Amino acid sequence: MRKIFLFLIASVFAGGLAQAQQPAATTPTRVAGAIESLTGDDLTVAGRDGAKATVRLSSDAKIWGLEKRRLSDIKPGDFVASGGVRGTDGKIHAVEVRIFPEALRGSGEGQRPWDVRPEGVMTNATVGTVSQAGSGGVIHVTYKGGESEYIVDPDVPVLTYVAADRALLKPGAMVMMIAQKAADGTLRADRVTAEKDGVKPPM
Repeated sequence: MRKIFLFLIASVFAGGLAQAQQPAATTPTRVAGAIESLTGDDLTVAGRDGAKATVRLSSDAKIWGLEKRRLSDIKPGDFVASGGVRGTDGKIHAVEVRIFPEALRGSGEGQRPWDVRPEGVMTNATVGTVSQAGSGGVIHVTYKGGESEYIVDPDVPVLTYVAADRALLKPGAMVMMIAQKAADGTLRADRVTAEKDGVKPPM
């Protein structure tokens, strides 16, 4: 009996210790706007509505800039993201398209609502085909559990991510990141997309 009792006590203790060591739940939170300041690892950003948010960057946070590309630069097999709007015709019309480098393949894969625009849809997926449609094109993509396509008009910006560093994180520069919000309201991020040479991340 004594052995059984000690075993039960040890099991309860081990279970409690494991539970205590589990990281606290966080909520993905989109932070976008103009940089107010960077103090140490604390990046303060002012949103379009004037509200400010301070995000603690990890010491090895990856910084990405953006460069312009053309629709013709998108190839089958590329991993891309596109924010778009579902039109009255039922089709998704892209607002912007971003080509991911191999290091970011799979980021945010899937299709979901995009709250930046009314009737907005965000799609992160692998390109199957790119076809011509008038002076623009249609991109057909696949992702885990589904597939989709969207129309890319000639004036839709096509961008690609390029590796950068904290030199881009200067006051006034536009940035966008998906931070993790803890229960106490603190924000942390390990990746930032920043304005580079006047090319701004999608807001």
